[in-house]
Amino acid sequence: MDVKIKRPLNELGAAEIVEKIAVGETTCEAVVRDCAARIAMHDGVVKAWVNFDSELALAQARALDRGPRREPLHGVPIGVKDIIDTFDMPTEMGSEIYRGHRPPADAPCVALLRRAGAVILGKTATCEFAGMAPAATTNPHNAAHTPGGSSSGSAAAVADHMVPAALGTQTGGSVLRPSSYCGIFGYKPTYNSFNKAGVKPAAESIDTIGWLARSIEDIELLTAVLRMQAPRPPRRLEQAPRVGLCRTEMWDTVQPESKAAVEGAVTALGRAGATVREVKLPDAFTGLRVIARETINFYERAACMAYEWDHHRDLLSPQMRRYIENGQKTTRDNYVAGWRRVEECRALLPTVFEGLEVLLVPCVQGEAPKGLASTGDGSLQAVWTALHTPTVTLPTHRGPNNLPVGIQLVAQRYDDDRLLACAHWIWGKIGAPKMVGCHPSP
Repeated sequence: MDVKIKRPLNELGAAEIVEKIAVGETTCEAVVRDCAARIAMHDGVVKAWVNFDSELALAQARALDRGPRREPLHGVPIGVKDIIDTFDMPTEMGSEIYRGHRPPADAPCVALLRRAGAVILGKTATCEFAGMAPAATTNPHNAAHTPGGSSSGSAAAVADHMVPAALGTQTGGSVLRPSSYCGIFGYKPTYNSFNKAGVKPAAESIDTIGWLARSIEDIELLTAVLRMQAPRPPRRLEQAPRVGLCRTEMWDTVQPESKAAVEGAVTALGRAGATVREVKLPDAFTGLRVIARETINFYERAACMAYEWDHHRDLLSPQMRRYIENGQKTTRDNYVAGWRRVEECRALLPTVFEGLEVLLVPCVQGEAPKGLASTGDGSLQAVWTALHTPTVTLPTHRGPNNLPVGIQLVAQRYDDDRLLACAHWIWGKIGAPKMVGCHPSP
């Protein structure tokens, strides 16, 4: 006689939670209780949360259980990166300057989630102002390694099965890098797909809200909510995708495990029937990562942090002070020249993507580095963030220390639905047997 083991509710994805609550198999309160139990058990080491109040979360869940059903996220717990405003809990941005800061209103992305029936479980740890000074968060696969940043807590909480999905933000690589390091799916949509009001800016011309989750289906569901669309059956490819292998100018600096992930994906895709051809980026793309990460990012960060610099400089980390100083030294002419280069490269994207649905590119230098003093190198994601293209990472491989290594898929601007459809097809062919996130423990 087969005995079916009941999975803890915190291990379920968002779509599964919605379905089980709808048919009466569980309640919003029961789901939150299982998430809270997981947090109580593991967060002393993982340190994914900077503000988690189990009673506040349970109160939201009980209100949903008592009231009319809200579609399409009724009872789904969500983590929120702590640079995103919430009216009922502090938004502290990883900085002593904003300790205990209480915004008067939710950011629109949070308000839309609540309207759809989500439970805002708590605030997840971020690097200081989503910058370079790390949070205390550890990698849930191995606490001696970084979880990545700056959406550190969001990635770690999702990977450790504390919450099914969480909001993050990306200005360089702050959604995809921690997702890759923690072995989950990360999605950065086309720039400005989600309303950014109520989010502390880093570089406003690049900042993008994204999702960290344990399935592509959940990303599709949650994305519909933030687009203010009714969820519909996800787009699926009718035939194998045409994929461009783009090694990028950084290929020689990429560690063997990331090269193996990309090349292994190419081999598996070919066997599965996909068309894969190599793509070399035009010369204009050379050095674009430096322009994106330094010229544009530094210059805009210096402006975004003007108040904190003028009034609370002593409370800024050494990393943030250097960042702002670099921005202050950047001339307006260099900044404009940087954006002209980015615009030149954007104009070339239709040629780069000609005859292709997506590009396959390395996502990270390698598996998560050991130590917590740095969150890793974001250069491999920064180019695509500056170009405003949608990107997704799939947790397909492992490195020499058995830590996750993701691959990165890129599509043309506003072609997000095709990107997610390709990601779903590719994951089904080369990644589905692998467990996403950590191995849950009792």
